[in-house]
Amino acid sequence: MPSPDPAIAGPRSLSDLFFTFNRMSLQGFGGVLAIAQRELVERKGWMTREQFVETLSVSQVLPGPNIVNMTLMIGDRHFGWRGAMVALAGMLLVPTVIVLVLAALYAEFASQPVVAGALRGMGAVAAGLVISTGLKLLLTLKKSAMGLPLGLAFAALMFVAIALLHWPLVWTLVVLGPIAIAVAWTRL
Repeated sequence: MPSPDPAIAGPRSLSDLFFTFNRMSLQGFGGVLAIAQRELVERKGWMTREQFVETLSVSQVLPGPNIVNMTLMIGDRHFGWRGAMVALAGMLLVPTVIVLVLAALYAEFASQPVVAGALRGMGAVAAGLVISTGLKLLLTLKKSAMGLPLGLAFAALMFVAIALLHWPLVWTLVVLGPIAIAVAWTRL
């Protein structure tokens, strides 16, 4: 995880940390990563784009959801284990209650065509948010050890392997991951 930059502002308190992550989780229901980038980098200024990308990279290799791993790392960075727990509570508490209520409602109304259409629409919105975040963060590849052309080449290889050839994600990562790491290692 990148070390905090003294010039970058952080959360003022544990409650600021909780409510920031709570707001992110409620705004980005189903696609929090896009909201996290906007909130943490652009709105709050708690980290630079480069720090965000580095933290995201680390959170992707850890087991569990990326945004949860990132939440724990950011909370820990500013307030230690208490910050990690408070940020995690902010991220998960209210959405968990909402999901339980929606699951109960879905069980009751699942046969309605309006419900199926609403779920398809939410899926499209979540996909759009992920694509938008990817495009915003694309320029940070220029500053990475791998550089923009190689980064895009690996992204294209992943796309071809998963979307076109229908290879399982885990095997694609097992093959391309070590190659990408080796390339980045030699460039560092």
